[in-house]
This record gives sequence, C-alpha cells and structure tokens, in this order.
Amino acid sequence: MDIKQLKFLIALEETRHFGQAAARCHVTQPTLSMRLRSLEEELGLELVIRGQRFEGFTDAGQRVLAWARTLLAAHDGLYAEAAACRGQLVGTLRLGVVPLAGFDPMRLVNAFARQHPSLRFQLFSLSSEQVLEGLARNQLDLGLSYLDRLDREHFESLELAQTRMGLLHDRRHFTFDDAPLAWESLVDLPLGLLSGGMHFRQSIDHGFRSRGLSPQPRLETDAVHQLLQAVSAGLCCAIMPLDSGLDDFTEHLALTPIADARTLAPLGLILRRGAPRSALADACFGEAKALLDRPLTQPL
Repeated sequence: MDIKQLKFLIALEETRHFGQAAARCHVTQPTLSMRLRSLEEELGLELVIRGQRFEGFTDAGQRVLAWARTLLAAHDGLYAEAAACRGQLVGTLRLGVVPLAGFDPMRLVNAFARQHPSLRFQLFSLSSEQVLEGLARNQLDLGLSYLDRLDREHFESLELAQTRMGLLHDRRHFTFDDAPLAWESLVDLPLGLLSGGMHFRQSIDHGFRSRGLSPQPRLETDAVHQLLQAVSAGLCCAIMPLDSGLDDFTEHLALTPIADARTLAPLGLILRRGAPRSALADACFGEAKALLDRPLTQPL
C-alpha cells in the first residue's frame, strides 16, 4: 500500500468517474484501475462497485475511505509541519464557505496570501451542514459558516461580525431614496432569492413572516452568480449580506441597508478540535484571530 493508491481512491470518490479520477491524478485509467485492484487484493476486500461505469463503494469501501482521508490528512500535515518547523507556511488551505456569507472571504484569503506567498487556496461553496461534515472528515481546513448548530466539543470557532442585510439593485433599473429600507417596502418588489432551505433564505423568510408579510419571489436559485446576473439585467432586486463585497462587482450595483435585518445566527470561522489537524489550519486560524481583532473598518 502507498499514498498514491489512497489518493486514487479519494479522487474516485470525489469525481465518481474512473476517467476523471485518473485525469486528476495524472495517470491513465488502466493504471488507476490496476492500482485500486491491487489495494483491494492487499486488504482482502472489495472496495469499489464496478459495472459498465463507476457505481459506488461497498460498505467496506466506505469504511476504508474514512481511514484513507485521515491518513492523507496526516501525510499532508506532516509536510506542512516540517515546513512550519523551517519557518515556512506552505500547502493548500481548503476553505468551505456558506453561500452569501455576511463576511467577504477574500479579506482572509488576501491577508494569508500576503503573509505567505507560497500558500495556495481552494474555496468551496457549501451548506452549513456540509462545512461541518467537511471539517469533521478532514476534507476542509477551515469553515466560514453559521454557529447556531456548532458542537463546541468538536469544533473551535471565532465569531465574526453580525451579518446584516441589504437590498442589492442595479441603479440603471431601480432607485431608492430612503435608507434604511423597511421590510414593508420590499414585499411588492420583484425579488430574487436563494432557494428555500438555505440558512440565509431562512433568515429572510423570518424577516418577512415576523411582520405578517408574504412576498412572491420573481426568481429563486441556489447559485449566487445567477442572482447577480438577474440583478444586473434588471429582472429583480436581491436581499444580500452587507459587507460581503457583492456590490463591488460593477459600478452599477448598489447595496442599500434594510432596517432591523440580520441573520438568525452569527457567522464564524470554524476549526476542528480533534487530531489529526494540520499545522496549516492551526496557523491560519491563529492568524485570522489576530487579524479579526482589528476593527472591521481597518483593512486586513
């Protein structure tokens, strides 16, 4: 057994396709299949369900995958730890972010990049449940998510500023003289909203329901970029987090505050407590704490 075999196994889990997994690992598909069969023979277990194409993992395969992720995290952590001992911070920081987080993740990414030029970054847009699962399974180093369901025994967190809401609109299509806007003034607007079930959408629904209001959204989507496209086209306005940087995409966008509009739970930066935990995750979490201790008006 070697590290490459474990990387092949995890690549297959993430792509759900033999050819794509092979391409990601820079090997041919026959090579990947042969190495995985060799791993199965060594363990005496069938790990992959094979048919005309990839069909999933056996129960034993799922259990082996959990160990493979832990071993690879330890492997990557060892190299990061060695680099940290040399006074360097290298590797790839994997950051999971909930859609429409009321904190611009680029503030942290830019700060880390300036401090550590050799760092690389992977950002994933995930639900709050997926962020916690990714941290627990060592698929993420840090998470930017809501803290209302956080298990403090297993996760450490750094609470960020309260997420406030505003109305994103294109000045070429909509103008608003009053600020902050009242919830009552929004109900008859053509609104674009995230799909139901997402935390940010639940906070919006609560804001309307608590005032006896029932808006009829013109557009619903689970993709933030589609909301931005619809707003820029004049199809709708969208309720978005303030301080998220979304109004900086074009000169025509404006984000007007909404009175008494906040998410139901605070947002925070999250780190798993349990080992194995990489030196990279520890160092970046510590640096984020120092950076975020500054007033939010100061640049990072």
